[in-house]
Amino acid sequence: MMRTTIIAALTAAALCLGATAATAQRTYELTLDEAIEIARTESYSMKALEQDLIIAENTMEAAIRRLRTNVSLAATIPNYSEAVREWEDSEGKVTYYSARQLRMGTDLVVSQPLPTDGQLSLETGLSGLDDYNNEMRAAQMDATVRLYQPLDAFWGFNNIRSELKTARLNHERAQKAYKRAELDLIYNVSQSYYNLLQRQRATEIARMDMERQAEVHDISKKKFEAGLIREVESLQMEVDLANSQNAHDGSLLDLDYAEKTFKLLLGLDLADRVSVRTGELAYEPIAVDPDRAVELALANRLEMREREINIEVQGLAIRQQKAVGRPTLALDASWSVVGVSNDALATTYPNSFNYAWANIKSRPSNFAVGINLRIPILDWGRNRRLVRVAEARQVQNLLAREDQQRSIETEVRTLVAQLQSYLSRLQLLEKNVALAERSFNITLERFSNGDITSDGLAEERRRLNLAYDNHLSAYVQYQLGVADLTRTTFFDFRSDRPVE
Repeated sequence: MMRTTIIAALTAAALCLGATAATAQRTYELTLDEAIEIARTESYSMKALEQDLIIAENTMEAAIRRLRTNVSLAATIPNYSEAVREWEDSEGKVTYYSARQLRMGTDLVVSQPLPTDGQLSLETGLSGLDDYNNEMRAAQMDATVRLYQPLDAFWGFNNIRSELKTARLNHERAQKAYKRAELDLIYNVSQSYYNLLQRQRATEIARMDMERQAEVHDISKKKFEAGLIREVESLQMEVDLANSQNAHDGSLLDLDYAEKTFKLLLGLDLADRVSVRTGELAYEPIAVDPDRAVELALANRLEMREREINIEVQGLAIRQQKAVGRPTLALDASWSVVGVSNDALATTYPNSFNYAWANIKSRPSNFAVGINLRIPILDWGRNRRLVRVAEARQVQNLLAREDQQRSIETEVRTLVAQLQSYLSRLQLLEKNVALAERSFNITLERFSNGDITSDGLAEERRRLNLAYDNHLSAYVQYQLGVADLTRTTFFDFRSDRPVE
């Protein structure tokens, strides 16, 4: 009885697990556009690139917000200390005394960076000290307004503007890189999609070939039994049928591998079932003007804009390096007020701070202004050499831009020429498939009538299979050629519009 109960429980658990697995497994029948949309949201590579874009956006925002007002508050609440301190008088006599103190205070700093590379700040402080050994309570409050302005920033190098421009250029670079990676992903998805489509169609072709060969085998078997063909021909048909069955089994294995690779690229669960809609292998012939394609590629390609960005960034680096060897001039001005009070320990803090405030009103304010000048006199030509290094790197950037332009033009013109060749081949092989199907049907009828041998039928079957395979390969090659041209030019020639 116990054994029966255990078996029943295990069976129920297995059924539940099976039902859960069946529920978790999803089935997809995708078009290319649907596959691309899934990859955009689920693939690992796009998720990682989205984080790169977030980094660039926040870096740019941080540079922009550097120009905004900064406020910071520091507080001591409180700090009590007991210590033995050392004191030395003018005659060198050293004495030691104990100190017990309680400190409290706050400092508020409001800082406003200026677009002129300077800074305007307001610093306020409020502090209190209880000295228990001397039975004294002290309070202090102060406020300082300070302006620091490098005067050479008006005609020389401005760090704030340079940092902001660099951040914006890096953000643009990240956006371009994201778009480029997105187009690469679209191409990779297209490649994997058409590979899966090719495996599916190859499996269908193998199945049709196996069915045709089974039909031929039945015909040959009946003809042998009727004494119309030799036994060796009948046996050869059995061998051909076995070969077609093996080919069909091999195509199923290739299809399974292509499906797993496709799911991995899209970020789908490997337990899911995925297939693509093969349809009638429809395609849209497109005519591409090579000159226009080159123009679009040069205007849209990340590599060209990246070269331009490198040139702009290096130009800033040259200006910054030149500024190191030039005299610098800065204005430093401040105005401050200070109020202090020294009272008995029994004085309350509000009264102590009131005395300090009264002291501020009666004490003259402090003012300071100065102009700081720094003149590089001798560095043995070090900075001049560093400027030449920066200029040489700029020359490299200019040469790289020119080389990149020639490389892109060559690449695009080659792709356009290949695409036209792929289209011509595809259109020719379409006609070849129709001719091969018609020829095979005629040959099969002649074999049934006894006009030809099995060798002639086998040869015609091989020609038909080859026509199917060649047409399928040409179709995939043409579709990938269109996708490659799209990612190379950032332009969709099917819809005649830029890639968004």
